[in-house]
Amino acid sequence: MKELVEYIAKSLVDDPSQVRVNEIQGATSVILELHVAPEDMGRVIGKQGRVANAMRTLLRVIAAKQGKRVTLEIV
Repeated sequence: MKELVEYIAKSLVDDPSQVRVNEIQGATSVILELHVAPEDMGRVIGKQGRVANAMRTLLRVIAAKQGKRVTLEIV
C-alpha cells in the first residue's frame, strides 16, 4: 500500500524528491502519512479533494482484501 501511494504521488507532483510516505501499523489498521512539498499540495488533493478521495478508495479496496482498515493522511 505504501508503494502505491508513493507511486501515485510522485506521478502527480512537480518535485518527486519531496514525496515521503510514513506507514504506522496497528493491530487491524494502517495509517499512511503522505508528505509532499507545500507547492504540490494542491495537485495531490485535487479539485474538491477528488484525487485524494480516489487514492483513499483504492487503498480501502486493497486493505479490505487483507482484512484491515487504512487511513490516508496528507500532511
